[in-house]
Amino acid sequence: MTFAPELSCPAIPLSNGLQIPLFGLGTSHHGGYSHEAIVYALTECGVRHIDTAKRYGCEKKLGDAITESGIPRSDLWVTNKLWHGDYGYKAAKKACLDSCSQMGVEYFDLYLMHWPESSRPGCSNREMRAETWRALEELYKEGLCCAIGVSNFLVHHLEELKEDCTVVPHVNQVEYHPFQQPNHLMEYCRQEGIVFEGYSPLAKGQVLSNPTVLQIAEKHSRTPAQICIRWSIQNGVVTIPKSTKKKRIQENCQVFGFQLEESDMAALGGLHDGRHVSWDPTNVE
Repeated sequence: MTFAPELSCPAIPLSNGLQIPLFGLGTSHHGGYSHEAIVYALTECGVRHIDTAKRYGCEKKLGDAITESGIPRSDLWVTNKLWHGDYGYKAAKKACLDSCSQMGVEYFDLYLMHWPESSRPGCSNREMRAETWRALEELYKEGLCCAIGVSNFLVHHLEELKEDCTVVPHVNQVEYHPFQQPNHLMEYCRQEGIVFEGYSPLAKGQVLSNPTVLQIAEKHSRTPAQICIRWSIQNGVVTIPKSTKKKRIQENCQVFGFQLEESDMAALGGLHDGRHVSWDPTNVE
């Protein structure tokens, strides 16, 4: 089988020296999984970074698609996430092993705590995050996870984790698009050496009809989706758009052949209105 050349996608270093590709393909539940689309992304578009989670319920299918693609495991960056129903030291270690087994892989490049809130009664969120993170630190030391991180964590969650544990998260993955720009959180992550990763870069489609986005897209002869993904990447954010459609995946990958001007970046930077299109962790203690 011959593969498409690997996407000429830059990577950025994590604090442990590993390089994470700036562009990846997200997968999800609610009809957000397509076997054909994953195989297409890997073999025809040169995508090498795939993001999933136990919560999405597609680990086995995704593992099958990776196998079918024929891409060597060592050429891929695979991120998985631990759902909060599996928080706690023993449960977290077991869940990671189970996820590896479901996907037919021996390790994850990146393993994230999916949400800052615990679902276990009688235990504070902070205690549960710390206990769970200790399990991730061990998985990291054992080589089962090449890097570990968190998702949907805010500054106070990260501050507490730093006090309670020894390894600072390598990555924090949160919602990020022109309407949701958590600049204070981004700045904190930069200072702490935590790579900032953004999901829902198209705000679940809400940003695609925005007049500013449309105007910039027209100016560059690009699609609104390409403009938003390019903006995110140009801000140094690891970006993982999702799609189940081949044409869209191909389009989303074509964001490295052009550059947005400073005026474009500033115009898109001015669109923040604080809306969340996904979960909002603001009130999680």
